[in-house]
Amino acid sequence: MKFLKILFVLIIPILGCSKNDDETPPNPDESMYFPSNTDDVWETKSLSSLGWNESAVQPLKEFLNQKHTKSFMILVNGRIVMEEYFDGHTSATSWQWNSASKTLVATTTGIAQQEGLLNINNKVSQYLGTGWTSEPLEKENLITSRNLLTMTSGIDDASELVIKLNLKYLADAGTRWSYHNVFQKLMDVVAEAGSQDFEAYFNTRLKNKIGMDGIWNNGIIFKIYHSNTRSMARFGLLALNKGKWENESIIYEAFFSESIGTSQNINPAYGYLWWLNGKTSYMIPGGQTVYQEPWCQMLHRICMLQWARRISAFM
Repeated sequence: MKFLKILFVLIIPILGCSKNDDETPPNPDESMYFPSNTDDVWETKSLSSLGWNESAVQPLKEFLNQKHTKSFMILVNGRIVMEEYFDGHTSATSWQWNSASKTLVATTTGIAQQEGLLNINNKVSQYLGTGWTSEPLEKENLITSRNLLTMTSGIDDASELVIKLNLKYLADAGTRWSYHNVFQKLMDVVAEAGSQDFEAYFNTRLKNKIGMDGIWNNGIIFKIYHSNTRSMARFGLLALNKGKWENESIIYEAFFSESIGTSQNINPAYGYLWWLNGKTSYMIPGGQTVYQEPWCQMLHRICMLQWARRISAFM
């Protein structure tokens, strides 16, 4: 059951793998819209104006409800086409971003770099001081902020609790990819480099500029962002526009492009704390196997298998 829940969370990336040369973006000449940062006004667009199949809306809502969806939004050129909430969840309800919080950390790190506060190619100990891990000093000094952004710190991934005792040497930085919570030390790097609390820096440089709400839950193991659905949509709109909000570059396009491109040669399907579709091979959390196929093809295969099992149950 847990696997199936993960499967449905991951089903959206599958859509990014299929291409149809006959398809064209809806209203490509329409201007991009950015909602106000000072009120709740957000322009909408009707399904009929886009030529979408309105009779499919109710079956879609029933499907989302069956899968215990909390909220669902579609934006076209920044305008809301669908916004639905289920099971008591409302537009004001806050919900955890889980691993998507990593993209906020990566973006904030990039902002700190463009302000000249840090350089991701510098070793982490330049900002946190030596002894932030339990590694030998010569091994610790190999770890850069870029390694934290790309999950290639080489730190032992046996424990997700990010305390010094658990940050042990396993491999030289840059030689091993592993999905691990140690990326959270980037929040400390930004805080030290900016001489202020990470959340305060995040709020002024990112959250407030695009009108998000939300807070960081700074737990011991997981530091996860919580916000309402529209705030997630705002960040999605920022990403769609490659880091630009209206006329302001919140995060420079060059860094954003690096973030959503292959960041190292061990796991092509990973950027700067972003998962990437369409690569020829990939790795997954909790293992060192390299799968020689596009990430989304694997998901497609899993979905086909699950659907085949369901069909066979009725035969």
